[in-house]
Amino acid sequence: MPLFDTSLVWFRRDLRSFDHAALYHALKQSRRVFCAFIFDQDILQPLLESGLKADRRVEFIHASLRELDCALRAMGGGLIVRHARAASAIPVLAAELGAEAVFVNHDFEPQAIARDAGIAAALNAGGRQLLDFKDHVIFEKNEVLTLPGRPFSVFTPYKNAWLKKLQARSDDFYMKPYPIDSYSMQLAPVTACVMPSLAEMGFEQSNLRELQIHSGMSGAQRLLQDFLPRIARYHSTRDFPAVKGPSYLSIHLRFGTVSIRTLVRDAVQAIRSNPDSTGGTGAATWLSELIWRDFYCMILYHHPRVAEHAFKPEYDAICWETGDAAQHDFQAWCDGRTGYPLMDAAMTQLNRTGYMHNRLRMVTACFLIKDLGIDWRWGERYFAQHLNDFDLAANNGGWQWAASSGCDAQPYFRIFNPVTQSEKFDSEGSFIRRYLPQLAPLHNQHIHAPWLLSTIELKRAGITLGDNYPHPIVQHDAARKRTLERYAMVKKTV
Repeated sequence: MPLFDTSLVWFRRDLRSFDHAALYHALKQSRRVFCAFIFDQDILQPLLESGLKADRRVEFIHASLRELDCALRAMGGGLIVRHARAASAIPVLAAELGAEAVFVNHDFEPQAIARDAGIAAALNAGGRQLLDFKDHVIFEKNEVLTLPGRPFSVFTPYKNAWLKKLQARSDDFYMKPYPIDSYSMQLAPVTACVMPSLAEMGFEQSNLRELQIHSGMSGAQRLLQDFLPRIARYHSTRDFPAVKGPSYLSIHLRFGTVSIRTLVRDAVQAIRSNPDSTGGTGAATWLSELIWRDFYCMILYHHPRVAEHAFKPEYDAICWETGDAAQHDFQAWCDGRTGYPLMDAAMTQLNRTGYMHNRLRMVTACFLIKDLGIDWRWGERYFAQHLNDFDLAANNGGWQWAASSGCDAQPYFRIFNPVTQSEKFDSEGSFIRRYLPQLAPLHNQHIHAPWLLSTIELKRAGITLGDNYPHPIVQHDAARKRTLERYAMVKKTV
């Protein structure tokens, strides 16, 4: 006999109808199951107030929900969609449907944890339950701990323990998909899905379609099928922004249109198929990136203060640049007007597309922090506003890594040279030319630092520094010395 007569599955960052933990458990434990998504005004209102009405993420979710509704209807159900405050809408909807339980997948962000606690209390007051499940990661919370039973703070030992736990079950237990189809007859049919339009929620269409960013489960599947034949070369191609090396699945992982179990299973199968070859190396490198994702989720769960403060408290004492000069430099960085071509091309890519290559996320972050001396939180917030795949745990972890203030971060004295990074990872200037066409006439060896050319050489290329391309806003060698001085107070305590 089912435990519940009627249940509600609340979709959040898990917009798929397959291999879905909360949906599986609800179907298995209930006579009938309704499904819902709330366009949460508590999340959307700050976006509107920031002026980003053409938000690709909102449009991506909107399109993905249409596909999710179609998939659920094909199984006999459907999706209820509302535009409201989730904190009040979920208890109200559960009462309307007569749902005895609301099933959700875990969310590790501090605000989400507080929201869910409030909803659980409201449901309990009405005699209902909030039941939550692991779905977003392979291992969470306290599943991977040190031998003394504490959370890890260094990635490599965490990774080794993570892999050991994964391999401890010979039946691949942690990678198995949840068999939704076996229980789909429990889905409750709903009337036609009435979804608020973007305009009704205060948003506008973005350039999502123009960028050919395919939403939903089908979009994720298309990218995965494109990537798997390339996974063997991932380790040798992933660092070069002009090369098709990444999987480009990050936005789909962020919104759950693909299952993390599917991706880990594919990586593990590729490793097992090529244990002694470079093919296995590529898949192992990609798997390591997925483990980083688990790692940062675990860090955020155990140390929620990192959302506002340095993981290493002593780094909160650093004196960052402030005032008009800092504001000017920060705006130049945001706009892609630093005078360093790789930085400017990367920021232009972000502003136009909402995507930035992972290598470039590191070098632009390091430039803002250690060349311009600006607080990492400024850059973190800018990325949070503009990245299609923004995820608090990963974004925060990446910025604190660059600032040397995070767990297992780069040493404070490791300061990327923006020109050397450009020469190494975009040696032919292909990426730079794609986003800064005014620099296209420059020779490959000159495109990384055009200010080193004479006025005559620049004129031949049609470039006038300060006119159609800016002068460098900072001199790297001098900035490096200032950064070492800035971090000196930290050096005394570590």
